[in-house]
Amino acid sequence: MTNSTIGILDIDGTLVDSNYQHALAWYRAFRRLGETFPIWRLHRLIGMGGDQLVTAIGGEDLERRLGDKVRKLQTEEVDPLLDEMATLPGARDLLIAIKKRGHRLVLASAAKEHHVEAFLDKLDAREIADAWTSSADVEASKPAPDLLHVALKKLGVPSDASSVMIGDSVWDIEAAKNAGMPAIAVRSGGFGDDELEKAGAIAIYDTPRDLLTALDDTPLA
Repeated sequence: MTNSTIGILDIDGTLVDSNYQHALAWYRAFRRLGETFPIWRLHRLIGMGGDQLVTAIGGEDLERRLGDKVRKLQTEEVDPLLDEMATLPGARDLLIAIKKRGHRLVLASAAKEHHVEAFLDKLDAREIADAWTSSADVEASKPAPDLLHVALKKLGVPSDASSVMIGDSVWDIEAAKNAGMPAIAVRSGGFGDDELEKAGAIAIYDTPRDLLTALDDTPLA
Protein backbone atom coordinates (compact mmCIF):
# COMPACT_ATOMS: atom_id res chain seq x y z
CA MET A 1 0.00 0.00 0.00
CA THR A 2 2.94 2.35 -0.43
CA ASN A 3 1.06 4.27 -3.14
CA SER A 4 -2.29 4.29 -1.36
CA THR A 5 -4.21 7.41 -0.43
CA ILE A 6 -6.25 7.81 2.74
CA GLY A 7 -9.91 8.56 2.13
CA ILE A 8 -11.45 10.73 4.86
CA LEU A 9 -15.21 10.78 4.44
CA ASP A 10 -17.69 12.91 6.30
CA ILE A 11 -20.67 10.77 7.37
CA ASP A 12 -23.40 13.19 8.42
CA GLY A 13 -24.88 14.66 5.21
CA THR A 14 -22.33 13.08 2.86
CA LEU A 15 -23.08 9.38 3.28
CA VAL A 16 -26.32 9.72 5.27
CA ASP A 17 -29.07 12.13 4.21
CA SER A 18 -29.38 14.08 7.47
CA ASN A 19 -28.87 17.79 6.85
CA TYR A 20 -32.48 18.88 6.73
CA GLN A 21 -33.35 16.92 9.87
CA HIS A 22 -30.48 18.68 11.66
CA ALA A 23 -31.72 22.08 10.48
CA LEU A 24 -35.22 21.30 11.75
CA ALA A 25 -33.82 20.08 15.08
CA TRP A 26 -31.87 23.33 15.54
CA TYR A 27 -35.03 25.30 14.68
CA ARG A 28 -37.07 23.43 17.27
CA ALA A 29 -34.34 23.71 19.90
CA PHE A 30 -34.10 27.47 19.50
CA ARG A 31 -37.89 27.80 19.59
CA ARG A 32 -37.99 25.95 22.90
CA LEU A 33 -35.74 28.69 24.29
CA GLY A 34 -37.81 31.53 22.83
CA GLU A 35 -35.64 32.23 19.78
CA THR A 36 -36.79 31.82 16.18
CA PHE A 37 -34.48 31.74 13.19
CA PRO A 38 -35.48 30.92 9.61
CA ILE A 39 -34.76 27.28 8.83
CA TRP A 40 -33.02 28.23 5.60
CA ARG A 41 -30.46 30.23 7.60
CA LEU A 42 -29.88 27.30 9.95
CA HIS A 43 -29.53 24.94 7.00
CA ARG A 44 -26.78 27.13 5.58
CA LEU A 45 -24.75 26.46 8.73
CA ILE A 46 -25.21 22.69 8.89
CA GLY A 47 -21.79 21.07 8.70
CA MET A 48 -20.29 23.77 10.89
CA GLY A 49 -19.67 22.55 14.41
CA GLY A 50 -22.34 23.23 16.99
CA ASP A 51 -19.73 25.04 19.06
CA GLN A 52 -19.63 27.69 16.33
CA LEU A 53 -23.15 27.57 14.90
CA VAL A 54 -24.86 29.46 17.73
CA THR A 55 -22.51 32.43 17.41
CA ALA A 56 -22.81 32.31 13.63
CA ILE A 57 -26.61 32.48 13.72
CA GLY A 58 -27.11 34.90 16.61
CA GLY A 59 -23.85 36.44 17.77
CA GLU A 60 -21.70 36.09 20.86
CA ASP A 61 -24.44 37.24 23.24
CA LEU A 62 -26.69 34.38 22.13
CA GLU A 63 -23.84 31.93 22.61
CA ARG A 64 -23.23 33.23 26.14
CA ARG A 65 -26.92 33.05 27.06
CA LEU A 66 -28.09 29.88 25.36
CA GLY A 67 -25.19 28.06 23.71
CA ASP A 68 -24.92 25.02 25.97
CA LYS A 69 -28.69 24.78 26.47
CA VAL A 70 -29.56 24.90 22.78
CA ARG A 71 -26.89 22.36 21.87
CA LYS A 72 -28.33 19.94 24.43
CA LEU A 73 -31.86 20.52 23.14
CA GLN A 74 -30.75 20.09 19.53
CA THR A 75 -29.50 16.63 20.36
CA GLU A 76 -32.82 15.85 22.04
CA GLU A 77 -34.70 17.07 18.97
CA VAL A 78 -32.60 15.21 16.42
CA ASP A 79 -32.61 11.85 18.23
CA PRO A 80 -36.22 10.98 17.24
CA LEU A 81 -35.39 11.87 13.63
CA LEU A 82 -32.56 9.33 13.31
CA ASP A 83 -34.90 6.67 11.95
CA GLU A 84 -35.92 9.04 9.14
CA MET A 85 -32.33 9.46 7.97
CA ALA A 86 -31.38 7.15 5.11
CA THR A 87 -28.11 6.43 3.40
CA LEU A 88 -27.55 8.37 0.20
CA PRO A 89 -27.41 6.50 -3.14
CA GLY A 90 -24.22 4.47 -3.50
CA ALA A 91 -22.83 5.40 -0.07
CA ARG A 92 -21.83 1.91 1.08
CA ASP A 93 -20.71 0.89 -2.42
CA LEU A 94 -18.39 3.90 -2.47
CA LEU A 95 -16.76 2.79 0.77
CA ILE A 96 -16.25 -0.71 -0.58
CA ALA A 97 -14.78 0.60 -3.85
CA ILE A 98 -12.29 2.82 -2.03
CA LYS A 99 -11.11 -0.13 0.05
CA LYS A 100 -10.89 -2.43 -2.97
CA ARG A 101 -8.52 0.04 -4.59
CA GLY A 102 -6.11 -0.46 -1.71
CA HIS A 103 -6.78 2.77 0.16
CA ARG A 104 -7.32 3.21 3.87
CA LEU A 105 -10.60 4.71 4.98
CA VAL A 106 -11.65 6.88 7.92
CA LEU A 107 -15.21 8.02 8.55
CA ALA A 108 -14.69 11.46 10.07
CA SER A 109 -17.54 12.95 12.03
CA ALA A 110 -17.94 15.37 14.91
CA ALA A 111 -21.42 14.04 15.59
CA LYS A 112 -22.42 12.66 18.98
CA GLU A 113 -21.15 9.14 19.57
CA HIS A 114 -24.62 7.55 19.52
CA HIS A 115 -25.37 9.32 16.23
CA VAL A 116 -22.16 7.96 14.70
CA GLU A 117 -23.09 4.49 15.94
CA ALA A 118 -26.50 4.81 14.28
CA PHE A 119 -24.90 5.91 11.01
CA LEU A 120 -22.41 3.05 11.10
CA ASP A 121 -25.37 0.69 11.46
CA LYS A 122 -27.20 2.27 8.53
CA LEU A 123 -24.09 1.94 6.36
CA ASP A 124 -23.12 -1.47 7.75
CA ALA A 125 -19.63 0.04 7.71
CA ARG A 126 -17.85 -1.28 10.78
CA GLU A 127 -16.07 -4.00 8.81
CA ILE A 128 -15.22 -1.62 5.96
CA ALA A 129 -13.79 1.49 7.63
CA ASP A 130 -10.33 1.38 9.20
CA ALA A 131 -11.42 3.93 11.81
CA TRP A 132 -14.03 6.54 12.62
CA THR A 133 -14.38 9.59 14.85
CA SER A 134 -17.04 11.34 16.90
CA SER A 135 -17.44 14.51 18.93
CA ALA A 136 -15.53 12.80 21.76
CA ASP A 137 -12.36 12.87 19.66
CA VAL A 138 -12.07 16.55 18.84
CA GLU A 139 -12.55 19.96 20.46
CA ALA A 140 -12.34 22.46 17.58
CA SER A 141 -14.92 21.66 14.90
CA LYS A 142 -15.05 22.42 11.17
CA PRO A 143 -13.95 24.54 9.41
CA ALA A 144 -10.95 24.05 11.71
CA PRO A 145 -8.76 21.17 10.47
CA ASP A 146 -8.58 19.38 13.83
CA LEU A 147 -11.07 16.64 12.95
CA LEU A 148 -9.09 15.66 9.87
CA HIS A 149 -5.85 15.60 11.83
CA VAL A 150 -7.53 13.35 14.41
CA ALA A 151 -8.77 11.08 11.61
CA LEU A 152 -5.21 10.59 10.38
CA LYS A 153 -3.95 10.11 13.92
CA LYS A 154 -6.47 7.27 14.32
CA LEU A 155 -4.51 5.45 11.60
CA GLY A 156 -1.16 6.30 13.15
CA VAL A 157 -0.02 8.35 10.14
CA PRO A 158 1.37 11.93 10.03
CA SER A 159 -0.84 14.91 9.21
CA ASP A 160 0.87 15.31 5.83
CA ALA A 161 0.05 11.76 4.68
CA SER A 162 -1.47 11.50 1.19
CA SER A 163 -5.18 12.04 1.84
CA VAL A 164 -8.38 13.29 0.25
CA MET A 165 -11.50 14.56 1.99
CA ILE A 166 -15.03 13.85 0.76
CA GLY A 167 -17.75 16.09 2.17
CA ASP A 168 -21.01 17.86 1.44
CA SER A 169 -20.63 21.36 2.89
CA VAL A 170 -18.36 24.35 2.40
CA TRP A 171 -17.26 23.72 6.01
CA ASP A 172 -15.95 20.28 5.03
CA ILE A 173 -14.09 21.72 2.06
CA GLU A 174 -12.60 24.58 4.07
CA ALA A 175 -11.50 22.17 6.81
CA ALA A 176 -9.69 20.11 4.18
CA LYS A 177 -8.04 23.21 2.77
CA ASN A 178 -6.96 24.20 6.28
CA ALA A 179 -5.53 20.70 6.71
CA GLY A 180 -3.63 20.95 3.43
CA MET A 181 -5.50 18.18 1.61
CA PRO A 182 -7.69 18.13 -1.52
CA ALA A 183 -11.44 17.80 -1.13
CA ILE A 184 -14.22 16.33 -3.25
CA ALA A 185 -17.81 17.48 -2.71
CA VAL A 186 -21.22 15.92 -3.11
CA ARG A 187 -24.26 18.16 -3.52
CA SER A 188 -26.33 16.72 -0.66
CA GLY A 189 -25.34 19.63 1.57
CA GLY A 190 -27.45 21.95 -0.54
CA PHE A 191 -24.61 24.33 -1.40
CA GLY A 192 -24.14 25.73 -4.89
CA ASP A 193 -21.32 24.52 -7.11
CA ASP A 194 -19.86 28.03 -7.11
CA GLU A 195 -19.70 28.02 -3.30
CA LEU A 196 -18.09 24.59 -3.16
CA GLU A 197 -15.56 25.51 -5.83
CA LYS A 198 -14.74 28.79 -4.08
CA ALA A 199 -14.17 26.85 -0.85
CA GLY A 200 -11.67 24.68 -2.75
CA ALA A 201 -13.48 21.55 -4.02
CA ILE A 202 -11.49 19.86 -6.79
CA ALA A 203 -14.57 18.00 -8.08
CA ILE A 204 -18.32 17.93 -7.37
CA TYR A 205 -20.81 15.07 -7.77
CA ASP A 206 -24.52 14.68 -7.15
CA THR A 207 -24.33 11.59 -4.95
CA PRO A 208 -21.84 9.06 -3.62
CA ARG A 209 -22.93 6.80 -6.50
CA ASP A 210 -21.93 9.44 -9.06
CA LEU A 211 -18.57 9.81 -7.33
CA LEU A 212 -18.17 6.03 -7.38
CA THR A 213 -18.74 5.99 -11.14
CA ALA A 214 -16.00 8.59 -11.59
CA LEU A 215 -13.65 7.33 -8.88
CA ASP A 216 -10.83 6.55 -11.29
CA ASP A 217 -10.71 10.25 -12.20
CA THR A 218 -9.96 11.23 -8.59
CA PRO A 219 -7.00 10.89 -6.20
CA LEU A 220 -8.73 7.69 -5.01
CA ALA A 221 -8.27 5.92 -8.38
